[in-house]
Amino acid sequence: MVKRPLANRLTDVDGLLVGNADDRGVKSGVTVVVCEEPAVASVHVMGGAPGTRETDLLSPEQTVDRVDAVVLSGGSAFGLDAAGGVAASLAGSGRGFEVAGMRVPLVPAAILFDLVNGGDKDWGEDSPYRWLGREAVGAAGIDFALGSAGAGAGATTANLKGGLGSASTRLSSGVTVAALVAVNAVGQVTIGDTPHFWAAPFECDAEFGAAGFPSPLPPDATALRHKLQAAPRANTTIAVIATDAILTKAQAKRLAMVTHDGFARAIWPSHTPFDGDLVFALSTGRILLGDAALELIEIGAAASACMARAIARGVYEATPAEGDLLPTWRRRFS
Repeated sequence: MVKRPLANRLTDVDGLLVGNADDRGVKSGVTVVVCEEPAVASVHVMGGAPGTRETDLLSPEQTVDRVDAVVLSGGSAFGLDAAGGVAASLAGSGRGFEVAGMRVPLVPAAILFDLVNGGDKDWGEDSPYRWLGREAVGAAGIDFALGSAGAGAGATTANLKGGLGSASTRLSSGVTVAALVAVNAVGQVTIGDTPHFWAAPFECDAEFGAAGFPSPLPPDATALRHKLQAAPRANTTIAVIATDAILTKAQAKRLAMVTHDGFARAIWPSHTPFDGDLVFALSTGRILLGDAALELIEIGAAASACMARAIARGVYEATPAEGDLLPTWRRRFS
């Protein structure tokens, strides 16, 4: 099988499409990963404040091992409505797990807290997320925007605007590994007051500015800085790691677990009690592994590196908008 050149997006994994929808006035949005065919999936949560839907079914011991889509959404608990919109759209096109003659789309979801980011959240009794979910499905394709788009539209970090990031790599075996992340962390992705990203050692092709590491490291590089020191704002980094390697649900679970290393490489601090840090893992099952146990070491390392790169790209690609409470990386440093 001839593979298309990498575009440094999650959709470099054959069988996945990504769609974004957002509301600029609300400063929030939704990103959906649509599986062209049901994909093996699992999840691992390491943050202390997660918000999720249908993640229990992703445990290896549960019956169903494949899902139709995965949703990342802003809006805190209100954002879980997005998965209902996605499920409704997929059901309308005949997608879903068949039960007693009925089809039920399986759409796990995770949310981030972006309710106090300068946007207008006075939406009354009905939040916009169900409709944003449907819109995101309609927009799903190979190409999609990064930065202040979709679930990253209203994201922030401790010192800069956050955003939606993605990155990919292809291993010598032909296996593709790719990450998608909405970066809304309690901590920082840059080092102290410098423009340098913690993820710098993993950067490929100047994808987030090629600034490298500062030399020497500033004395305050590891000083603890986070959103809650001044006033509580917004938090949680939610992500998808995907591969075209054939994985079991248990192997997908392990992949989700090791991918959290990418969070720790790119965000300081990460996995705090106020973050809902979470990684979904997807396998589209196109490439059979030889020695699976051995090859999973390389896939896991590539996954954590891709995630670190995607996190930095999400912040690097953010764009300014009216009412922002924090500057973008480009506005502050370039």
